[in-house]
Amino acid sequence: MAKHPKLQEWEEEVLGKVLSKFPERKKEFKTVGELELSRLGLPREIDDDYLRKLGFPGQYPFTRGVQPTMYRSRLWTMRQYAGFSNAAETNRRYRYLLEQGQTGLSVAFDLPTQIGYDSDHAMSMGEVGKVGVAIDSLADMEALFDQIPLEKVSTSMTINSPAAILLAMYVAVGEKQGVPKEKLTGTIQNEVLKEYVARGTYIFPPKPSLRLVTNIFEWCGENTPNFNTISISGYHMREAGCTAVQEVAFTMANGCAYVQSALDAGLDIDKFGQRLSFFFASTTDLLEEVAKFRVARRMWARLMKDRFKAKNPKSWMLRFHTQTAGHTLTAQQIDNNVVRVTLQALAAVLGGTQSLHTNSKDEALALPTEDSVRTALRTQQIIAHESGVANSIDVLGGSYLLEELTDKIEQEAEALLSKVDDMGGVVPAIEQGFIQRCIEDASYEYQKKIESKERIAVGVNEFQSKEDVKVPILRIDPEVERAQVEGVKTVRQNRDEAKVQSALGSLKDTAQGEGNLMPLIVDAVHAYATIGEISGVLREVFGEHRD
Repeated sequence: MAKHPKLQEWEEEVLGKVLSKFPERKKEFKTVGELELSRLGLPREIDDDYLRKLGFPGQYPFTRGVQPTMYRSRLWTMRQYAGFSNAAETNRRYRYLLEQGQTGLSVAFDLPTQIGYDSDHAMSMGEVGKVGVAIDSLADMEALFDQIPLEKVSTSMTINSPAAILLAMYVAVGEKQGVPKEKLTGTIQNEVLKEYVARGTYIFPPKPSLRLVTNIFEWCGENTPNFNTISISGYHMREAGCTAVQEVAFTMANGCAYVQSALDAGLDIDKFGQRLSFFFASTTDLLEEVAKFRVARRMWARLMKDRFKAKNPKSWMLRFHTQTAGHTLTAQQIDNNVVRVTLQALAAVLGGTQSLHTNSKDEALALPTEDSVRTALRTQQIIAHESGVANSIDVLGGSYLLEELTDKIEQEAEALLSKVDDMGGVVPAIEQGFIQRCIEDASYEYQKKIESKERIAVGVNEFQSKEDVKVPILRIDPEVERAQVEGVKTVRQNRDEAKVQSALGSLKDTAQGEGNLMPLIVDAVHAYATIGEISGVLREVFGEHRD
């Protein structure tokens, strides 16, 4: 039977070009029983409805994946989120994870760093190094990436309000290693809007925060073209209690706000649009999660193509990182969390993620131990190399139930996005409390169902055990805070203070105007100005957001 013209066109013009540059991992992909697997499962008849809704991988509307070969050419990046104590301790954990086969780094920062305070600030007391690594100045960043070749490792940094400062520090470390800026790869979260509704580590009001975001877009376009400038995050809203539909809709709304802000600043959508990335949660409802990821790709492609008139197909692609859902982890019977995480990771892979973090079983209690982190990483590796799901593209695509669920999520997410648009966009929706109320209501309804046992949480509201099991947990030595405080004081004593004050003064002058702040932040970082000092200057000019 003759091939459909669109299939033949895809094979020749899209797939063929990619295979000529990036061959597949194997010459042939087979099951354990030696049955050959097709690259892509297709219906017997390809009709207009199929082409409109699904199409082919690597081609609009990207429902079936953003790359024509997906994992047959390259597996997703296995990027375990880690950071605790001080830079030296975290560096040891990173090097351990890389030795165990991790393929990308993901930095967790402590709370003072996330809200722009130095470790010796009164607001930092008791929080230094507790939920992530403490970074005060370029000296800490140098220690964090000691002996880690930044030209070979992709790094994701979960930082938002002070994102420009941490990005500048990362670039400076690369320069000290002899790595040109344009060769650095990774992602900076840089996603402030979700902070106002779901997470709370904001510093500045929305308008100057969006200015910083677009400054990063512009500066990276000229200096770090291979670095993703933002990770538009539904993850934190899902952790706060929203539904899958809300996660998609509100993430799309945030994405639209960032794009419009960049366009208003005069940036070229087909330049900055290719470096946007996304971040989603993956919960234990496997089919809903797979459908959600496919919907997000389809909606974003349509928004970028039709609403924002992007011309380059690369600007239409939604590339995303996934983290398994922390809110599903239970302190009771923690070994059950290994099963939960496995299902969630499988959903992310079946949904076509580009990178993945798997939570550790003990994270409902504390930061993970080295043993539990290794098990979490091995979970990804077993899915990649033993399950067979990476050997074909969009394995569940075409399932009657999955396609029906995909359409339902899309319809409801589009309706919710329209409500946000009618309010004037995501910033007015946040200011009016609409998004916050939606998430709070969804969280409340979910909790009621747990308490009534309408939803079963194994080991929590059913199948409980009376055993009192002692679980080894990671504890941060209180000495870490004292040493970190001494460290930042030493940096201040040994730097060229005149150079620091000159850089901070220039930053303040530019912040009071309309220029791009990134070059001034880079200068301040090179002078070893601290994150608290740089943030303090911007606080003085921009003010602080109050909920």
